[in-house]
Amino acid sequence: MEPKDLGIDELCKLSAQIAKDHGWENDLPTQLLLAHSELSEAVEEFRDHAGLTEIWYSHTIKTGRRNKTTIEVDAGTVDAKPEGIPIELADCIIRICDWCGQNGVDLKEAIRIKMEYNKSRPMRHGGKKI
Repeated sequence: MEPKDLGIDELCKLSAQIAKDHGWENDLPTQLLLAHSELSEAVEEFRDHAGLTEIWYSHTIKTGRRNKTTIEVDAGTVDAKPEGIPIELADCIIRICDWCGQNGVDLKEAIRIKMEYNKSRPMRHGGKKI
């Protein structure tokens, strides 16, 4: 089944399995730092590229023993890596789903509970600016 056909519970299970198959650590501090780094990468995308919702593709070329250059390429190019704010946000969610999936957290229920609570909060949570 393709990820686009899955609900959040299945996405958590699939994310966890893919991460496990590829040797990613699953301790909470590591997962939180990795999720945070994906959000930081989204900020870098915002700074470096014009499109807020655009997905683009890159390819890295080794130019020396320790040097490399990244170029923009077409989606069908061999080893084309998806880039852009939507991709970085997806990476953050994947990291969160991975941890939840490996630790039996019902993320769907947690989101439902939190959204229900948020409906009861005052406008801008009592006047907060950010």
